[in-house]
Amino acid sequence: MQTDDLIKALKADVAKPAMPLGLTWWIALGCATVVAAVAFFLMIGPRPDFAAAAETLRFLFKFVVTLLTATLAFALLQRLSRPDDQAGLPARWLIATPLVLAAAVVAELVAVPQDQWATVWWGSNILVCLTFIPLIGIGPLAIFLLALRHGAPTRPGLAGTVAGLLAGGLAATFYAAHCTDDSPLFVATWYSIAVAGLAALGGILGSRVARW
Repeated sequence: MQTDDLIKALKADVAKPAMPLGLTWWIALGCATVVAAVAFFLMIGPRPDFAAAAETLRFLFKFVVTLLTATLAFALLQRLSRPDDQAGLPARWLIATPLVLAAAVVAELVAVPQDQWATVWWGSNILVCLTFIPLIGIGPLAIFLLALRHGAPTRPGLAGTVAGLLAGGLAATFYAAHCTDDSPLFVATWYSIAVAGLAALGGILGSRVARW
């Protein structure tokens, strides 16, 4: 390629309007949700008694926790993807999830006899939970990391961690429809471990793929 042709090509690239970062994130969220849904229905699907379970507060509470996690992580990730990195307020909001979980755990401990605490905490689906939340979330995590490359995060490792948290919250939302363990003790422990694994993976990958 001649020098003049190269200059013209560079000018043409600069002239092309870039997709707004906010729109990029909403598209990424939509694609990630579709990917997670496909993975969920192909691998496990909803529990047989989903309709009956949906009438109980303990079952619905799982979605409150997972959707709250995903919503707050999404808000924070959008901030972290910008070079100005104004992440203060959304970062403080993240405390809401552990506070809600802690309140639910306390209520569970009060309502359930002490000799049953270990039973509801251990549940019957630990391995399923720790396996399928990461499996459902790995595709969304890849999408969010690609979206981060469209931005300019000044802390790519942290941004990647939050991307993993978002992917984990999204995956846990779908998995909650399958899980028959509805105890807040179970959710607080095993869901959190599974989501934390995705967050750790996101932090490792983000520091590499989202650097600019």
